[in-house]
Amino acid sequence: MYKAIIMAAGTGTRISRKIGDNCKCTLDIGGIPLIRHTIEMLIKHGVEPHLVVGYNKHRIKESLEGLDITFHENIFYSITNSLASLWFARDELCGPSIILGNADVYWEDNLLSILLEEKRECVMLSDSSRVEQGDYLLRVEDGTIKGYGKGMNCRDANCEYVGLALIQGDMVEKSRKKLVEMVERQRHSDWWEQILYTQTSYQPIYAKDIAGHFWAEIDFVEDYERILAYRRQLNEE
Repeated sequence: MYKAIIMAAGTGTRISRKIGDNCKCTLDIGGIPLIRHTIEMLIKHGVEPHLVVGYNKHRIKESLEGLDITFHENIFYSITNSLASLWFARDELCGPSIILGNADVYWEDNLLSILLEEKRECVMLSDSSRVEQGDYLLRVEDGTIKGYGKGMNCRDANCEYVGLALIQGDMVEKSRKKLVEMVERQRHSDWWEQILYTQTSYQPIYAKDIAGHFWAEIDFVEDYERILAYRRQLNEE
């Protein structure tokens, strides 16, 4: 049984001046809110969905009305980051396979299928075609992550992180312990991905290149417009 924990508690400060008090994940992507598209896709693939909310939680819940989903709340969303959000859902870090993701990312349906086919214990999706314009970059060598960073020089990187990961087997409990350890050290301002990055020196964290597939993280209005253009193209086909 696959389980997904999706982080949706943040305020999205970089785009907030353009979308007002809307949540990025509730933006309409062509007749459906982004987060509803994501959750419906997870359910369709037989994945049990969990969502961590915070900012404007009522709007998110309204957009998911009628769906079988478990909510968790980061009550400190305004002063913490996504690592703290995952901590509020830490009891769900159990079982054979866990998908971890961010609610402000649009994924082509095939990306979830690719992830669910993985047998390795820890895989993060990456895109080698988006280095120049990438936001959070990775350096991957022999299939494993060796470098990472938001301010990483493009010359040192060879792909962009997609915002979606899968942990399985022993990696689930290892990640849960790392999460608790980091929160106890007051690292609640970190992204949840730091749980995985901090293990790269002694644990293989694999990257799966999905170049050629469509995805977009909504940080800026241009990202949102890319999603709308893609959705229009799908409807025309």
